[in-house]
Amino acid sequence: MNNYDFKQKDEKWVLQKQGTSKASINFGDANKTDSMREAAKFLKSQPTPSSMRVHKENGAYQEERTYPRKADPKHSPG
Repeated sequence: MNNYDFKQKDEKWVLQKQGTSKASINFGDANKTDSMREAAKFLKSQPTPSSMRVHKENGAYQEERTYPRKADPKHSPG
């Protein structure tokens, strides 16, 4: 499974693969909701299941989402 962080970097929302220093996608001036929607589209189109850790504007962890949904581990909380 590919793991990504959805976070704010330099006041812009980015999707960054864990273990890399460069953003996979930079959403420019889009707000968080629109950026998350685009990130979900990207992750759903990937051939390998992916996990996205969503962070708040202050950098704190908020939630984790798995794409496609059926790839979500059965015994995980949430």
